[in-house]
Order: sequence, then C-alpha cells, then structure tokens
Amino acid sequence: MLYCRFIGDKEDRYGIIKKDEVYEVRPDFFHKFTFAKKKFPLNKIKLLAPCLPTKIVALGLNYTDHAKELKMKILDEPIIFIKPSCSVIGPEDKIIFPKMAKQVDYEAELAVVVKKTAKHVPEDRVNEYILGYTCFNDVTARDLQKKDGQWTRAKSFDTFSPIGPWITDEVDPDNLKIEAYLNGKRVQSSWTSNMIFPVKKIFSFISQIMTLHPGDVIATGTPVGVGPMKPGDRVEIKIEKIGVLRNYIIRESKN
Repeated sequence: MLYCRFIGDKEDRYGIIKKDEVYEVRPDFFHKFTFAKKKFPLNKIKLLAPCLPTKIVALGLNYTDHAKELKMKILDEPIIFIKPSCSVIGPEDKIIFPKMAKQVDYEAELAVVVKKTAKHVPEDRVNEYILGYTCFNDVTARDLQKKDGQWTRAKSFDTFSPIGPWITDEVDPDNLKIEAYLNGKRVQSSWTSNMIFPVKKIFSFISQIMTLHPGDVIATGTPVGVGPMKPGDRVEIKIEKIGVLRNYIIRESKN
C-alpha cells in the first residue's frame, strides 16, 4: 500500500493511494481504519508529511562509501541522534536557510516509519513494527555542526526534516537505489545495500534504548556525496520504488 497525509477540502486527512486517486481513511493508518466515503484525485490535493513523529531518530556514518569519504573508520555499533518534531515538513515545502548558518547541506536518506509502540524488539520481529518506508532529507547546518562539536543545533532547525512524499510497505529496504539531485543534477547515488547496519539491526538497536511510538521515524544515514545548498535551489531525494521528495531552499526572513 501507499499511505499518505494530505489536504482535501481544506482539511488534513489520512489516505491510501490507489493509482491516481486518494481514498480517505479514518482515523488513520496507525490504527484499525475504515475507508471514508470520500476520494480525491491525486493531482488535485496537497500532500503533507506522511506522518507526525514524536521524534526522529537518525543515524550518522551508516554507509561504507560515506565513511570512506570522510576518512573515518567503520563503526562497531550505530551512532544515533535525535531531530525534533518541529523540524518536519512535507513534499514541495520550503527549507529555510537560517540566518545563523553559513553552510546548509542535503543528505539523502531512507526513512523507516514505526507502525506500533516498540520496545526491546528482537531483529527477527522488527517487520511487525514497521508500517513502511519513505524518503528523508537530513538537512544539516554543516558549519554549526563543526563549530559545536555535536549535532543538536545543526540538525534541529525548523524545516530541517523533509519527509515524503508517501509511505510504502512494498519494498525491500536493504536493496534500493538512493539518490539526491540538486537543481536537476545528480549529486548523490548509492544503494541501501551499502549501509553498515541494515534496517532490522538499526530498529532493534534503537528499541533497546528508547520506546518508539506510532509515526516515529528512523532515518538510516546518508551515502557519499553530501554537499551544500543555497537559497533558490531545488533539492530532490529519489529512492527506487518509493518516489521523489522535492523541496525548495529559501532564506530566513529578516523579521
């Protein structure tokens, strides 16, 4: 299935995409749902971020090619950090280049969306707790990351977590082509098979540390080729069999 959130008739709704139409579901796809009477043409609605996470748990240095790019050793266990829910935006939304930053980078990532409350989940049961997968851009103020020596400020600005365009449960997360495009030029290209820690290991590891709630997002790390964006740019995260997450960079207003 393809799961989405969208605006239809001026209201936020949850839906299932079938071909070129969106069928509204109630209350949402994290609970037992029923189909509402309404359906909407896909090309007539505004897609929102497909979930509303209480938190985003993200990985650093989870691709062998990215670790080599940075001349860093392969990690023995995942290194994780948190991005706040207020950083979430959806497809076609604007990424704000903050006034206090000088360099803002794109990072193409595969995101895992949690289906139900998860704690101490063994690897062989992880699939029971995953709703599906989507595209994610781990936007980062690189100069602030280097300045601070830790990642919270650099990763947490409002609009720094684009997610979408929808969630699919019909892919193998361990063998997908992942790319980033800046103004139409391909700037990142790799495969999720190059991840140091695969999805099941990541999910189980995080669930040993913290409780994951329905709609929470796990961002699984970025491959080689991260780089800067500037106001006026268009950035697209493309993952095979999932779709394209497109956003635009604007400068923070002076107000």
